[in-house]
Amino acid sequence: MDTTMELDDFKSAWQTLDARLSRQDRLQLELLRERKLDNARRGLRSLVFGQWLQLLLGVGIIVLGVACWSRNLDVPALFASGVLLHAFGVITAAMAGLTLGLVATIDYSAPVVVIQKQMARLLRFHTVNSNVCGLPWWIMWVIVVLGFAGLGDVDRSLPTPAWIWLSLAVGIAGLLGTWAWTAWRARRGPLPDRDMADGCDGIRRGRRLLDEIARFEQE
Repeated sequence: MDTTMELDDFKSAWQTLDARLSRQDRLQLELLRERKLDNARRGLRSLVFGQWLQLLLGVGIIVLGVACWSRNLDVPALFASGVLLHAFGVITAAMAGLTLGLVATIDYSAPVVVIQKQMARLLRFHTVNSNVCGLPWWIMWVIVVLGFAGLGDVDRSLPTPAWIWLSLAVGIAGLLGTWAWTAWRARRGPLPDRDMADGCDGIRRGRRLLDEIARFEQE
């Protein structure tokens, strides 16, 4: 009888200890999850700041473009520069707004696998954003200069300065060279994260933190 009671007491104590250990493990996992998710959220702050700057830049380019083409309806080169600036400004602002929207829709209370998918979508889109709104600056800086030139009085009898054609040629060569290098590098496999300089480090760091959470949850 005493032996049976001792076994029952031991079993009850073991179950109690097991329950306490399980609660402690869950609490530690929850604390780990909250800390790493908070780090992942903070890691996106620089991206958000950069996208607000891109949005403001896009609005500024739109204003410059409209001012340029509306003042130079009879000057084909300046009119075309203004229209190009207008269009590029719209794209720049829109891409920034969409990126900010994707950041805002990340649900940090969702399961890790859902957050991982949201981060992956943000990374893919921001990579496109960087290419669409970044690479054209090989040429767009010349167009911006023309846009500012179109705000003043223009002597329509003068030919386009040679430096503009030279700058455009160099820009086109640089743009094509960058595309060629990117395609060549893509065939050799992705670069390590530490060698990437595309403004996505905060997103990649967040994905690594999510991977760590997923591994802890599986253990």
